[in-house]
Amino acid sequence: MLVTQHPVLRRFWYPVMPIADLADGPQSFTLLGEPLVLWLTAEREPAVLRDRCCHRSAKLSIGIVENGCVRCPYHGWSYNSDGACTKVPQLDSGAAIPKTYRVDAYLCEERYGYAWVCLSDDPLLPLPAIAEADVPENRLIPQFYEPWQCSGLRVMENSFDNAHFSIVHAESFGVTEQPKPAKSEIVPLELGLKVTATVPVVNPPTQQKILNIPDSLTVREVESTWYAPFSRTLKITYPNGLMHLIFTAATPVSDRTSQIVQFCIRNDREADASAESIIAFDRQVVNEDKVVLESTDYDTPVDVSCEQHMSSDQPGIIMRRQLAALIKAHEQVQQDRGVLSGV
Repeated sequence: MLVTQHPVLRRFWYPVMPIADLADGPQSFTLLGEPLVLWLTAEREPAVLRDRCCHRSAKLSIGIVENGCVRCPYHGWSYNSDGACTKVPQLDSGAAIPKTYRVDAYLCEERYGYAWVCLSDDPLLPLPAIAEADVPENRLIPQFYEPWQCSGLRVMENSFDNAHFSIVHAESFGVTEQPKPAKSEIVPLELGLKVTATVPVVNPPTQQKILNIPDSLTVREVESTWYAPFSRTLKITYPNGLMHLIFTAATPVSDRTSQIVQFCIRNDREADASAESIIAFDRQVVNEDKVVLESTDYDTPVDVSCEQHMSSDQPGIIMRRQLAALIKAHEQVQQDRGVLSGV
């Protein structure tokens, strides 16, 4: 599945950039092959436009923010969050700005410390609602924001794959003596799924301090939720009541590249476990996944007959079938519209 070839993927929300990155002015990002410029308006809200001035195509992202609008670096034309041109320095004072002076604008919202973008005005799903993030006593820790050379679907399948723990994560938490994956309960959702499992894990000395569990082995009560197409939450609860929830998104930059956005939410305090130590352990786990995932074929098939499977691949199979059905339905609608319009 080459993400840029399926327009229906433009109808989802994606986290594209930390809000903090917009404090210094306009920033560029590419989403599904679409060049974007993001900035903060006068109300300190994130805004996004196509990163091309409609005059001579200069990149707005190398301009500045002026009076809450993004100003082109070439001739100084300014645009508001709706994409309308609000200032043309070369026009006579009082002259009307033609309504055709505008660039494409997209939906943009702030959530969980990130600017989220949808390239359609008709999203198929709302932004993910993470109830744990709204609990005042919990803390949210930003973790990773980096590009990976792999498909978002591979990242999502890996997140729900219990069979790779003893192999890929043998140095972090995998129990090498138990290669058989833990049994899972799978509940398909509309454009998503939920998986629960009890997973035995190794608890190395560094993790013992982070979890406040002195045993060399422990168990995770896991609840994983997939939000189509490329986001998930992994909620882990330990025997002592500690909750460690990881949100991961593989935002599609291009067919080959995904921007990995990850943060965690915990119900403990910095005095219990430092954010630095938590990130360091999760960094080890993430790096173990990254090495393997970047070796896979980025053109991940949604046709389940194209690769071989085993029983623990069921979550990934559900993902593929849901995405295949979504793409097929969207393409049929587009064909029907073409016939009705005489195209």
